[in-house]
Amino acid sequence: MKVIEILKLNRELLKTCHYMGIRPDDVQYIELYNEYNKLQTNGEKVSYIVATLSLRYGISERKVYDLIKRFKTDCNLCAV
Repeated sequence: MKVIEILKLNRELLKTCHYMGIRPDDVQYIELYNEYNKLQTNGEKVSYIVATLSLRYGISERKVYDLIKRFKTDCNLCAV
């Protein structure tokens, strides 16, 4: 299958995601956010969670904070 074929098949979904401010690369951090929620539910402090996830995923703490903020954002606000 060619790249253009995949783009054509998913055109509307990709347009909607782009319009709503959803970045395609964010898909690789879904598990990070799931782990964040689990650790927060267990009562861990946010700074500890961010430091742990930063090491585990090999990204900066700033990026973890940015991802958490972006994933928590209501899609209706992204389009504004």
